[in-house]
Amino acid sequence: FFFLQFLLMSAAARPRHFSMLRTFVLADLVTLCNASCGTAVIFTCLNYLANGPSKEHYMWIAFTLPPFCVFFDALDGWVARKMNRHSPIGADLDSLSDIIAFGVAPAVLGFTLGLRGGYDMAILVFFVACGISRLARYNVTAASMADATGKVPYYEGAPVPMSLIIVGFLLIIYLNGWVGVDGILGGHYRLGPWGFHPFSLCYFVMGCAMISQTLRIPKL
Repeated sequence: FFFLQFLLMSAAARPRHFSMLRTFVLADLVTLCNASCGTAVIFTCLNYLANGPSKEHYMWIAFTLPPFCVFFDALDGWVARKMNRHSPIGADLDSLSDIIAFGVAPAVLGFTLGLRGGYDMAILVFFVACGISRLARYNVTAASMADATGKVPYYEGAPVPMSLIIVGFLLIIYLNGWVGVDGILGGHYRLGPWGFHPFSLCYFVMGCAMISQTLRIPKL
């Protein structure tokens, strides 16, 4: 009898299948749409690299998805406030989704269009690392930066979604045909063993702006 009772208690204490999914609220699902769009950008870029210019539609898909990332990134907060429902993983889920959509995806876009020199790749890695650091800092300091209403009145450092400025420049480059290792805007230079494209400095500047503690951008 006691053994049977022990088994029943153990079964009751054991997590149920897909129990984590049951804790999700609608805002979390919207956040995952942001991450999904960012991941799709990466996959479409890989398809373009694998198949070449003959599969140009992959790049059009890659440039169409980032605005949807912004849309879902704004929508998840609105949904959470409107429904007054927040999950314990919401903030972290949002940050992880943002680093895919506004960190890794723009870096892969740049690589796809020609930023493939050794120095370029180092700068792209730096850019993604800055985005990760920026989001981690925000998660830790948001509570201490909040005003009397509980809201953070400004961004400390450039918000990660501002990387879409670079995506906009990349779109202009693509539309004008300035793509490829030797064709991307700004030229291609050989510095020692590695190649370098001056355009990659856009990623360097954006990365520095993200981790800046003196740059403060008011929230609208």
